[in-house]
Amino acid sequence: MKNIELIATILLFVGGLNWGLVGIFNYNLVTTLMGDGTMTHVLYGLVGAATIYHMMMHMKAKSA
Repeated sequence: MKNIELIATILLFVGGLNWGLVGIFNYNLVTTLMGDGTMTHVLYGLVGAATIYHMMMHMKAKSA
């Protein structure tokens, strides 16, 4: 499980950094690095899945 948590954390960092850059500078780092294609959409999906994973782990820890 440790690897999943690390990957999810990295994906959340990438997503948060990207949203910050979009909000402040109107610059999409993910699109710049990966283009505007399928892989970009896959990465956005993985960031969303990582967010759901972290939310579930937070709620689980909070209820314990």
